[in-house]
Amino acid sequence: MTDDADLTAPELVDVDLRAADRADATRQLARRLADAGRVSDLERFLADVTAREEQMATGVPGGIGLPHARSSAVTVTSLAVGRVVSGEGVDWGAPDGPANLVLLIAAPADGEGEHLQVLAALARKLVHAPFRASLLTAPDAAALAGIVLREVCGR
Repeated sequence: MTDDADLTAPELVDVDLRAADRADATRQLARRLADAGRVSDLERFLADVTAREEQMATGVPGGIGLPHARSSAVTVTSLAVGRVVSGEGVDWGAPDGPANLVLLIAAPADGEGEHLQVLAALARKLVHAPFRASLLTAPDAAALAGIVLREVCGR
């Protein structure tokens, strides 16, 4: 989906995410994007994600938090993934309860098409329980990133 880099990578995945709330979870995942050079201004990006979340909560059925934003602070469309520690779900505003998986989509400000492409591809996969289960049971960050690249990006 992105020519410059894979959508995600092991360093963008936290398989033991512990977060007090959605803002904390988002900050931890955004920090991974910044550390990997995919976000140039962490605070700007977080403000853009927060503004998007204020429009409508991005919790989706199946225990998923799907925060996303286009931002001038994003250098390449990316996906950071957090698997919340068992039993410590994060409230993302979904009608069926807290999120066990958080998928943070970051896209450049001028990347509306790519942003929507990633969002749609993820949404198509996340409705399937076996896909969600594969993310929840992946043994490590590399395996989880590999599942996303194979199943969502076709790589």
